Amino acid sequence: MQNNPAIVAVGRTKFGEHYGKKPEKLIEEAWLTASSRCKLERKNLEACYLSDCFLPITNKLCLEEGFLSELTQLHVPMEVTSSVSAALLAACNAIRAGVYSTVLVGGIEKMTDRWDKIRDDLMLLEDPWSYYAGGTPEANHELMLRAYMKKYGITGDNIEKLSLALAKVAVKNHAQALKNKYAQFHRRITIEQVISARKNARKPLGLYDFAPISDGASALILTNAKLAKKMTDKPIYVLGGSSATDFLTFPSREDLTGFSATRIAMKKALKIANLSSWDIEIAEIYDQSTVMELISLEDLGFCESGTAWKSLRGTCQDYDGYYEVNGKKLFVNTNGGLKADGNPIGATGGAQIYEVFKQLRNEAGERQVTTRNTIPKIGCIQELEGFGTKAYTTILGGETVEQ
Repeated sequence: MQNNPAIVAVGRTKFGEHYGKKPEKLIEEAWLTASSRCKLERKNLEACYLSDCFLPITNKLCLEEGFLSELTQLHVPMEVTSSVSAALLAACNAIRAGVYSTVLVGGIEKMTDRWDKIRDDLMLLEDPWSYYAGGTPEANHELMLRAYMKKYGITGDNIEKLSLALAKVAVKNHAQALKNKYAQFHRRITIEQVISARKNARKPLGLYDFAPISDGASALILTNAKLAKKMTDKPIYVLGGSSATDFLTFPSREDLTGFSATRIAMKKALKIANLSSWDIEIAEIYDQSTVMELISLEDLGFCESGTAWKSLRGTCQDYDGYYEVNGKKLFVNTNGGLKADGNPIGATGGAQIYEVFKQLRNEAGERQVTTRNTIPKIGCIQELEGFGTKAYTTILGGETVEQ
């Protein structure tokens, strides 16, 4: 039990366009923020796990471990992954095995440095065959929406109701981002703006249905349960975590109305944590589009298949950040989600973890939520690589959770 992994501190930068900042400065800002919050000295770090997707392309920067070594002035083991959730899962396994006691997990991305090429890279990352067929980064999202409507018989007036439900997702996330000083967007949007953008594009999804291109960095300090109590009086424990994969080519998958990888990863993570989806009170969902927030509510087990749009449409009238699901409040993307907080791919998962960490410690300020008049005890993070090609789910619990 002493080797159970616990997060003792988190840090991040503002997401947005940081054209004038080098990648090293962004990760340094995130790391220094995290380390200062638990008074951790560099000499206490035993390993580092860093995440990024495009730095070799956007900044011609390879061997990211090298600049992290320069930054920390350490020669400890360092590894690079494609997402913060992947880095966290590897670090948790090392902590549980007793290989390391204290680890830095971080993520960084500089996507706006190559505006001319990044959209091609995003499509190739999601599905190279769709790219070669002339697809855009948004194509698979629209294909999934059409498949969803066909499978669940959404016709007539229900098409308009589904469209309105998706618009509410965008409005809700922008409203939440107003309370997040690190968010890329600090402006309200309206249902009318979302619908108008779709009409202008002559498509079911428009400008306000998709997450932006962003720069930014995030970091967290992971240690074991024994040391965690010495570093902070409110550690947040990693109760469960898992990953799963699916076919690279979206049209080749057995089910086009959801992400099998998410379902498998969530089932495993809940089993490890000895919990059910009903126990989760707050979730950070990978809303690369409004469709993905809807689909993920079903994939994660919060809503029955084909019904999430009804929960979205029927609740969140005042955009308080929660959905009424099966008679229970579920707070989703209280930081604004990828849609409004931003989506620097290699650092996004760290921002999701940051938010759940803060909420479970009652440190989210104006964004702080309560369930049954108490702070939430269990939170969930979902992060995807590609278009659901790889899924990670992580379940975090506060100090009141038995270890």
